[in-house]
Amino acid sequence: MSGKTRLLDNRWDDAYAAKLDEPGKLLYRSNLLGADKRITNYGGGNTSAKVMETDPLTGQKVQVLWVKGSGGDVGTIKLDGFATLYQDKLDALKGIYQGVHDEDRMVGFLPHCTFNLNPRAASIDTPLHGFVPFTHVDHMHPDAIIAIAASKNSKELTQQIFGADIGWLPWRRPGFQLGLDLEAFVKANPNAKGVVLESHGLFTWANDAKECYELTLEIINKAIEWFAAQTEGKVIFGGAVTQSLPADQRRAIAAKLMPEIRGRIGKAERKLGDFDDQDAVLEFVNSRNLKPLGALGTSCPDHFLRTKIRPLIMDFDPANPDVDLAIAGLDKALEDYRADYTRYYEACKHDNSPKIRDPNPVIFLVPGVGMLSFAKDKATARIAGEFYVNAINVMRGASTVSEYQGLPEQEAFDIEYWLLEEAKLQRMPKPKSLAGRVAFVTGGAGGIGRATAERLMAEGACVVLADIDAEALDTAKGDFAKRYSSDAVRSVQLDVTKEDAVTTAFAEACVEFGGVDILVSNAGIASSAPVEETTLAMWDKNISILATGYFLVSREAFRLFRRQKLGGNIVFVASKNGLASSPNASAYCTAKAAEIHLARCLALEGADAGIRVNTVNPDAVLRGSKIWNGEWREQRAASSKIEVTDLEEHYRKRSMLKLNVFPEDIAEAIYFLASDLSAKSTGNIINVDAGNAQSFTR
Repeated sequence: MSGKTRLLDNRWDDAYAAKLDEPGKLLYRSNLLGADKRITNYGGGNTSAKVMETDPLTGQKVQVLWVKGSGGDVGTIKLDGFATLYQDKLDALKGIYQGVHDEDRMVGFLPHCTFNLNPRAASIDTPLHGFVPFTHVDHMHPDAIIAIAASKNSKELTQQIFGADIGWLPWRRPGFQLGLDLEAFVKANPNAKGVVLESHGLFTWANDAKECYELTLEIINKAIEWFAAQTEGKVIFGGAVTQSLPADQRRAIAAKLMPEIRGRIGKAERKLGDFDDQDAVLEFVNSRNLKPLGALGTSCPDHFLRTKIRPLIMDFDPANPDVDLAIAGLDKALEDYRADYTRYYEACKHDNSPKIRDPNPVIFLVPGVGMLSFAKDKATARIAGEFYVNAINVMRGASTVSEYQGLPEQEAFDIEYWLLEEAKLQRMPKPKSLAGRVAFVTGGAGGIGRATAERLMAEGACVVLADIDAEALDTAKGDFAKRYSSDAVRSVQLDVTKEDAVTTAFAEACVEFGGVDILVSNAGIASSAPVEETTLAMWDKNISILATGYFLVSREAFRLFRRQKLGGNIVFVASKNGLASSPNASAYCTAKAAEIHLARCLALEGADAGIRVNTVNPDAVLRGSKIWNGEWREQRAASSKIEVTDLEEHYRKRSMLKLNVFPEDIAEAIYFLASDLSAKSTGNIINVDAGNAQSFTR
């Protein structure tokens, strides 16, 4: 709920909806609602429909509750994301419910209500939908509604804004009893169209899918309009006490801060970061009430489960933007935050509470700069930031028209450390081997570069593709975004011979992901000519890209690795020609030899900081290669006195194993060296050439 008034659009298409059955309309409604973050946050809220279906056992028509399953997101959900339950069996659970102390036991009965062996688990919100006696129910987390729900006088505000149309229920943790509370409310208020749940969100209902959708929009829009009128001309967050720095400077500061933070909070489990400096964030971090409001914590359970109950507010003065001073204060700030989180845990824990989790902050607020968020992966970090923006919007509205109130610590703890929540965490799949790692791959749009990025992303890494070829770079980035996710890949056009460009590229990686863990130096070029025909320009170009370029990216990686204090991995993609001499390629072979020896030197220098440096030596990797598709192919064919079309077969026969070498083979070796599989190896060379006695290391 920002300062700009923009109402929600009705996007319902009657012609499209007419083709859908009831589950299809539920899916359509859900996706429309979830597409706008002002309606609900990622993963938050749920939708349902009660549908008449044929019982596969009896052949009789029965009422089935379709409701968003546990862990789903209404904006992206598919039909298989809905749980389905026999409505009569769900109703029968009321007969065995023994009171609020029985909540966790009741969740265990939900699978017994499953219709048609649906494997999708039902969420704890299922009774809230099942016990409302209407066909269609929406439960959303709109900022404008939660701003009402999180106000000290939320009941009075609800009545003032909505009259008898929308009721109000006091805070209660989601579960069976809240479902019964909703049922009782509807029975007592049969003309009500919905209810505001204190510190939680909005429920609306109707007997038609479109009517339910439009009612949800109507109620949220009414709240948006009301807040716009009430806040017009008013001082927000107590007014600004500082001004935002220019956008470029904000990003530059974030690029310096994020690796420092990441190194301090990521030793036990690697974290990835996200940077957000949108207007709503800047308005809050620049305000007089930043610290008092931040200390109150978030209100909606969905918010603090993602963001922790409070952010860490960094001591930073935009009028005197001393980043080194801010970094110097990080250790003490983090120590204080961890101590306070431990106090919170010890004060609120129960005898059967799970052990304390990571005590580090998720959200960092920097006056004049913006918000930094960190989590186990990029998507989770980004979403945590989005959730805190939701919290900012809520605080903005509530503190302007009333007094904002967060959830009491004990209530927040009981949700954060709920045994059911812990069980869900324990069911999470084991992280992949490179989860939480960031790889910077030069030559990333070429054959070996793309294969390497593919291999690393398959193991959970995020990848920054760097390449001088902008068109190929865009294609590669787009392909990987579709195959994995847009969160997993970034790209930067880079000439590795340009010192400033290399520095800028690594800074971008830091802003996008929080830092870098793996450098794959793979930028390539090749030239072939007898030495007497080798021009100085040809010599300089090979040395510039293959030696100087590798030095520049490695130097920048070393600087970053030492700041992060998390170790690091560098893998050089050199060549068999760096070990074995080859006729008519003196410039190329010399530059590749320089790479190999540079890697050895760096391995010596980096060992004390846990920085490993190793080399992969490919040979004759023709497929997908931009180098081999150019003059180099013709030159090497001429040097071997064979036809260009015979070159691949020539190299296969030349190898000891009589095998072709493909980009994926090189990528596998790079993955080995970049991962903990080779944690005790540095300064090594792996030849991936199908066997060549000349390139045996001695």
